[in-house]
Amino acid sequence: MKILTGNDLKTGDVVWWDGADWVRDVNASVDVGDRADEIAAREEAARRVNVPYAIDAERTDDGIRPAHIKDRVRALGPTVRMDLTRRPDDANAADWVV
Repeated sequence: MKILTGNDLKTGDVVWWDGADWVRDVNASVDVGDRADEIAAREEAARRVNVPYAIDAERTDDGIRPAHIKDRVRALGPTVRMDLTRRPDDANAADWVV
């Protein structure tokens, strides 16, 4: 599956395309398939997101998992303090990154 990611222009947050808007939760992202470039160009032109780009991902039992470690770190949040991640109550969240 292909999903879109980028950074919110107002907050700098990592965001994911949910089919209608940009959200902070990777699990809300949708498969954009071959429409990735079209959506990314439109959203960047609207100045709602900075440098959106498509990445490979897969849907697992634990949710959507980006294929590349860089994007898994972006999806999870800081890895130096697990209490600051997007999954602070998940003791195994770091395993999801690697």
